[in-house]
Amino acid sequence: MSTIPAYRQVYTTLKNRIREGTYKTGTMLPTETQLEKEFGASRTTIRKAISLLAGEGYLKVRQGRGTEILDISTTQKLNYITSITETLTSKGFQVTVQGMNVDKVVAPSIVQESLLLPPNTKVYRVQRVQCANDQPVALIINYLKENLAPNLEQYQGKFIALYKFLENKYNIILTEATETLSAVSADFMESQILKIPTGAPLLCSKRISYTVQGPLEYSIIKLVADKYEYSIHMKGRG
Repeated sequence: MSTIPAYRQVYTTLKNRIREGTYKTGTMLPTETQLEKEFGASRTTIRKAISLLAGEGYLKVRQGRGTEILDISTTQKLNYITSITETLTSKGFQVTVQGMNVDKVVAPSIVQESLLLPPNTKVYRVQRVQCANDQPVALIINYLKENLAPNLEQYQGKFIALYKFLENKYNIILTEATETLSAVSADFMESQILKIPTGAPLLCSKRISYTVQGPLEYSIIKLVADKYEYSIHMKGRG
C-alpha cells in the first residue's frame, strides 16, 4: 500500500501532465467531477492538489470558468542581452524581489579575473531573490565595478531590474556578454529559499557583461530548472 497521501499522488500526476504538455497552456483543467472519477478520489483531495499547483503558478482558478493551465516556463533568448526580470515581465509575470542586499566586498578570484581587476579590489555585490507571481524562481548575485556605479548601496531595495536601473541611473549601456550555463543541484539553503526539494535541479548561469569601456559585471544566477529555459538562435556553420 502506498504511503504517499492521495492528494500528493493527484498533484504529481497533474503536474507531470502540465510539464509534458498533455494539458496545454491556456486550456482548462478537467472539472473536479471528472478528476474525482478518474482518480477515485474525494473532492477535498482534488481541491488540495489543485491548490498546491495554483500556489506554484501552474494553475489559476477562474470563478465561473474553471481552472486554467498557466505557462510556468519562460524562455530567455540569447541572441541579445536581456535579463531574467525583462524575460519574466515580457511573459506577463509580476516580478518582485523577495530580499536584496547590496554591499562592498573584495572581489573573489573569479570576479577579479573576469573583470580584469588588481588584487584586493573591492566591488559591489548585489544579492537578491527574484520572484514571478510571488513564487521564488531565481537566486541572483551580481558583482559590479565600484567606480562605474558609485553609491550603489544607497539604492538597496529600490530596483527590480538591475540592467534597466543601471541604464537609467548611471547611463550604463551593455554592449555584449559572455554566458556559461550548467546544471547543478540545490543545496539545503537554496532549497529553503526557492521552496524546492534539496537536490532539485537548478540551471546555473555565469555571465560577464561588457560596456565599451570593458567588463562591468560578473553574475551568478541559479534558476529553478523546470520554470525557466534558454533559447539560442544559430546561423550557418562557421
